[in-house]
Amino acid sequence: MNFFELQDRARQSTAKLVILFTLAVFTLIILTNLLVMFTFGYVNPEHLTLYAFLEQFDWDMFLMIGLGVIAIVGFGSLYKIYTLGGNGAKVAEMLGGELIVDGSGDIYKQRVLNVVEEMAIASGTPVPPVYLLHEDGINAFAAGDSPSNAVIGVTRGAIEKLSREELQGVIAHEFSHIFNGDMNLNLQLIGILHGITIIGLIGYYLLRSGGGGRSRSSRDSGGAVMLGLGLVVIGYGGTFFGNLIKASVNRQREYLADASAVQFTRNPGGIAGALKRIGSDAMGSTIMNPSGAEISHALFGDGMRHSFTSLFATHPPLEKRIRQIEPNWNGKFDVPPIVRPQETQVENEQPAQDPRHKAVELMAGAATVMASGAFVDRIGHLNDAQIDYAHEVLCELPAEIKRAAHDPFAARALIYLMVLDNDPAMREQQLQYLEKEADDGVYAETVKLAEKFPELERVHRLPLLDVILSTLRQLSKRQYLLFKKNLNALVMMDKRVQLFEWTLQKIVFHHLDIAFGEKKQLLGKLKLEQAKQACTVVLSLLVHVGKPQEVSKEHAFELAREKLGGLDIALLPASEIRFDMINASLDHLAQLAPLKKPQVLKACASAIVADQQVTDAEAELFRAIADLIDCPMPPLVG
Repeated sequence: MNFFELQDRARQSTAKLVILFTLAVFTLIILTNLLVMFTFGYVNPEHLTLYAFLEQFDWDMFLMIGLGVIAIVGFGSLYKIYTLGGNGAKVAEMLGGELIVDGSGDIYKQRVLNVVEEMAIASGTPVPPVYLLHEDGINAFAAGDSPSNAVIGVTRGAIEKLSREELQGVIAHEFSHIFNGDMNLNLQLIGILHGITIIGLIGYYLLRSGGGGRSRSSRDSGGAVMLGLGLVVIGYGGTFFGNLIKASVNRQREYLADASAVQFTRNPGGIAGALKRIGSDAMGSTIMNPSGAEISHALFGDGMRHSFTSLFATHPPLEKRIRQIEPNWNGKFDVPPIVRPQETQVENEQPAQDPRHKAVELMAGAATVMASGAFVDRIGHLNDAQIDYAHEVLCELPAEIKRAAHDPFAARALIYLMVLDNDPAMREQQLQYLEKEADDGVYAETVKLAEKFPELERVHRLPLLDVILSTLRQLSKRQYLLFKKNLNALVMMDKRVQLFEWTLQKIVFHHLDIAFGEKKQLLGKLKLEQAKQACTVVLSLLVHVGKPQEVSKEHAFELAREKLGGLDIALLPASEIRFDMINASLDHLAQLAPLKKPQVLKACASAIVADQQVTDAEAELFRAIADLIDCPMPPLVG
């Protein structure tokens, strides 16, 4: 199952969840109505027959109570989802997570940051911030409602008790949840269960207050107590079945995430070893934080111990998960002892001896990858070449650039550095603007970096951007809006927008606008026929940017059009293509149904490789287009 099929399945899973939720609420309405009518004498229980019950039944009361139950459960669910805000950081903070800003000084923190960064760059997604949970159990989770605001949480037990390969398997498992669209479903489950629980909480408070007031008649007091007791039973009964739904929905997704982790790392022993280590550890995967029960279905391992039944287990048994990966496993949780990593073993601390060349060599096969269409099947999946590429890029980055990418002040300076003009006079004008308008410290960082690194290597720019996006999410909203204003001003200062400047702006603002609540990720339902004009604009842009050498632009466009099933579109003149048209077209293409997006990406690739060449500018533009229609594009290697 590829990325687009998984995205489509995630949307179907959400629809099924809505149906189950609707049935659960309808059941709560019926039970609450029966409780109120019997408790307060609206129905006489003596000599009750179906005919008598229907005669006494008060439909106005049924409607009023039904609306009340819907309001209570709906408000409770929406409130919980709103408080989490779709932002994975709030889930991490709910569990007492500590943001890992810099791993220097802690070998284990540095190692998990390296693993997460490698996995993100290899998969073409922004690096998710990493939160450390101070728990001894071996566990992890991914949270958020889109890759733009996702975070990864990992326990202290996981980073200290697992080997690097095992940790990589766990992180790959969590990345699969990001790609498969599971995170949004997880947030919805948290909200729904919270809404159902409120019915029981209301009953609990009625029980506490019922009969306490002297002014109440004994009948009223008794009725309040009976109503409270009944609501407790109904509410917690609803929670009981809600947890069953949560568990059943989650188990198959865990098998799929395990399988995806094996595909990502090409190393079954990594994730299997992590599962075995959980089985051999005294704490297992237990989370002690009281909020762990709410998020249990999003964890790598079952965060709670189920003493009397496995019905509520949100994860399949460890033995079954291991056997899915290693069919010939002997059933013993035998694992080698973990050797504490030495300072010299921490990866990516020094640049490679021969910088740049290895990553460039790995990208040399981009034309072949794009021409074959193999890149589509790689979206949401990784191979060894992509992971090697990510590792090489991180190794090749100068240490000062890496440190800057992890500091909120210097990270802004790095972005500004990428758009500084080559003309000395214009560059000086841009720097003077920053000195006046940027936050304290940012201008000084920009000047320092500009003096030492006049220009960044092209092969490093987009991977570096993936790292910087994670850091920029630490800004306050005021700081982000000021950064956005300044970046736009620097780009427009020379009265023209270069293609890379536009690409940089679009990628940065696309992800950070979602993270800071400036916009929502668009849902896809459109058909290709409804996006004809958008396809026309984007494909025409690629044909004109590519400047095909051996074929005419008309022929390149025709090759691309064929990938869209011969859609009735024609090449636009370069003079008619404006950036506002491109922006609107990409927003429109983002709303395509998931299974239609591969056709668009293949058409874009055909336009680019019509001349059998892929330039750096074309590769960056292709990555930006894929990113902006919510398709994480891995590096075009191998």
